[in-house]
Amino acid sequence: MKIGAIIQARVSSTRLPKKVLLNLPYESEITVLQQVIRRVFKSNKISDVVVATTTDYDDNVIVEYAEKENAKWFRGSKEDLLSRYYLAAKENKLDVIVRITSDCPCIDWEIIDLVIEHHISEKSDYTSNTLKRTFPHGLDVEVLSFESLEKAYINAKESFEREHVCPYIYTTHKDEFKVCSVESSQHLSGDDIRITLDTEEDYALLCAVYDYLFFHNEYFKAIDIIKLFKQKPWLKLINKKVVQKKTFTNLNDEISEAIKVLKLQDLYNSANMLENIIKKEQ
Repeated sequence: MKIGAIIQARVSSTRLPKKVLLNLPYESEITVLQQVIRRVFKSNKISDVVVATTTDYDDNVIVEYAEKENAKWFRGSKEDLLSRYYLAAKENKLDVIVRITSDCPCIDWEIIDLVIEHHISEKSDYTSNTLKRTFPHGLDVEVLSFESLEKAYINAKESFEREHVCPYIYTTHKDEFKVCSVESSQHLSGDDIRITLDTEEDYALLCAVYDYLFFHNEYFKAIDIIKLFKQKPWLKLINKKVVQKKTFTNLNDEISEAIKVLKLQDLYNSANMLENIIKKEQ
């Protein structure tokens, strides 16, 4: 059984362009992408680490950093992320695919291995620690079989099913797959902690986390992060108003999320207008 991690990465992120090329720690010469690759390589279960980027010229730099870290790389569609993952897995003959995003520079290899172990022991088609949020945002791991990925690749038709990798499996056609959830133990619970990278506020927080932890242990773990936030709860204030990106299968759910975002920005007139429109339609 060949288990490989595929790390998706590109420079054209919408909210924070070139975020994976930012330095972390702040004054170092190590990029966010390099930190992710190095931490994934610590896994005891993964044999291959593949960075999946796009065919855009601007993403040449992603390939350069992958090679610098001795990771494999694959270039595919920018919009159809599902096909990029499938073709990368097929090219590398992976039986089990571990999906990691390049905006998670605190990813913990022990949590990766935990999800892999659960996936294999349960003979699951898809296993994740994000179906029910118990771990901090930014320690996200998805594990799926090649057969499940191939089935999604062949049959997924909706745009959101192809712009993302796994919604076909765990949302729209979940009855066709064995889907398993991994929840954190009490000492690793922290669903109110956000250590992923989407905005400048996220980057400021990650710089603070790395300043506190990295210079004591380059490969600090999730438990170290949890302890840090308990000691310094003010850290949560840095990116408190950042809204986690989500995938929606219908317009009403998307509008409900838009209302939450508007209220966070004190745009109550717009939020109230949308709420009234939904009430009238109901």
